[in-house]
Amino acid sequence: MEWIATCPHETIGTLADELGKLGITETKTLYRGIMFECDLETAYRAHLVLHTASRLQLVVSIFDVKDLNSFKTGLNNIIWPQFLRSHYPYSVFPANYDEELKSLDNETIMKSVVESIQQSPFEKNPPAYKPDAKDPIGLVLFFRDGKCVLGIDTAGRALHKRGWRTNGHPAVLKETLASSILMLSGYTGQEVLLDPMCGSGTIVIEAAYMALNKAPLIHRGKDDFALEHIVGFDRPLWRKISDQLRAKKKAALDFPIYASDIQQKFVDVARESALKARVEKYINFASAPFQEVVPPSETGLVIMNLPYGERIGEGTLNTLYKEVGIALKEKFSNWRVSLLVPTTAPIHLLDFKPSQTFLLKNGALDVKLLVR
Repeated sequence: MEWIATCPHETIGTLADELGKLGITETKTLYRGIMFECDLETAYRAHLVLHTASRLQLVVSIFDVKDLNSFKTGLNNIIWPQFLRSHYPYSVFPANYDEELKSLDNETIMKSVVESIQQSPFEKNPPAYKPDAKDPIGLVLFFRDGKCVLGIDTAGRALHKRGWRTNGHPAVLKETLASSILMLSGYTGQEVLLDPMCGSGTIVIEAAYMALNKAPLIHRGKDDFALEHIVGFDRPLWRKISDQLRAKKKAALDFPIYASDIQQKFVDVARESALKARVEKYINFASAPFQEVVPPSETGLVIMNLPYGERIGEGTLNTLYKEVGIALKEKFSNWRVSLLVPTTAPIHLLDFKPSQTFLLKNGALDVKLLVR
C-alpha cells in the first residue's frame, strides 16, 4: 500500500526520521510531503504515533494526464466501491501545479470526480458529494509533471489537532511545529527540559509525550479518523495497535520538565491543556518572569519561543532580547539552548552563537531555530 504523509517543506527531515523509526524505508520526497510504502499495521501505527505529520493520505491511483479526456479516463479506471462507503459523504480538494494542465480548473476537476463516482457500480446509492457535511471523506488530487496523484485523506481533522488544546493564548504554536522544534533541538527525554516562556504550553506538552513514549494521537475518540470510515477498515487491528501503544507508555519521566511564564493566566491555560492531554502531573508549572527563573539543575535543555514584537513594542523587545542573552551567559552557560525567533527580530542583541540554525515557518511567519 502507498501512503503520503504531509508536512511543511521545512520539516521534511524530521518527518523522514519518524518514518524511519517505524521501519519505513521505501520513501519518495515530495513537495510538502513524503510518499511511502508499508503494510496496513504500520500505516495504522503511523496515524497514532507521528508527531510531525500534518495529514496522511492513502494513495488510490497515480495516472498520466495530458487533457480532460485522459483525466476522466484515469478516474474511470478507479474502482470507487473498493474505497468509499455509500452512506458516507465526501469532498474534493484539487491542487494543480502543472503549467501544462491549467485548463483543468478546480470546478472541472471536482465535477469530473463526482461524475466518475456517480457512474460507479455501488451496491446501493453512490456516496454524496457534500463538502459542507461534518467531516466528509477528503479526496485529494495533486497534479504535477503530467501526472495526477489521487489520495484519500485518512486523518480527517489535521493531525496537529491532538484534542487537548485550551483556548486563551493569542499566539500558539502548532503541535506539529513544537514537536519538530524539539526533535531539531535533539530532545529525547534524557535531560532536564525548561521552557521559561511557555505561553500555552505546547512545547512542554509535546515534550512530555515524547519523554513518556506516549503516542500523540492516542486520545482521539472512536471514529475521529477519516480512516475509520473507508472500506476495508480493520477495527480489531486498530484496537490491537492502540492497546500496544498504550502499554508502551512509561510510568514516569527519566528527567523532569519545567514550564513557566510571566503571566499567570497563560500558566493556567497551559496547565489546563496539559490536564486534558493527561500529562499535567509530569510538568512542573510556575508563574515567573524569565529574568527571575533559576536553573533547576546544572545542565539540561532550555528552549524558548521568544516574543515576536507585535504585542510588546520594539523598545521592549530590544530590552528583552538583551536580557535573554545576558541570562543565557550568566545562568545557562552549561545548558544546551534552543531559541525560536522571527527572522526580523533583533537577533544580534542576544549575542548568541548557535551551532546549528534551522529555517522554519510559524504559520505565515519566517522564523529561525537557533540551537547550541
